[in-house]
Amino acid sequence: MPEIKVVTEVAGRVCALPVEAGSRVGDGDEIAFVEAMKMEIPVTSTTAGKIKSILVKIDDVIAEGQAVAIVET
Repeated sequence: MPEIKVVTEVAGRVCALPVEAGSRVGDGDEIAFVEAMKMEIPVTSTTAGKIKSILVKIDDVIAEGQAVAIVET
């Protein structure tokens, strides 16, 4: 099964993880929320599939372009 890395477009602090490993997601589903400049910005899946792993935890500080999760298609 191909694996797709889901990356964030903004740097900030992970403030929510609405899915967990093993969850099924659709294209555009929210995988994480990153707090940046007092706003919560969603990180969305770029494909439908199953979450293989979540690579971050709540309160982690992440960089722009960092992988947040891996989705198996």
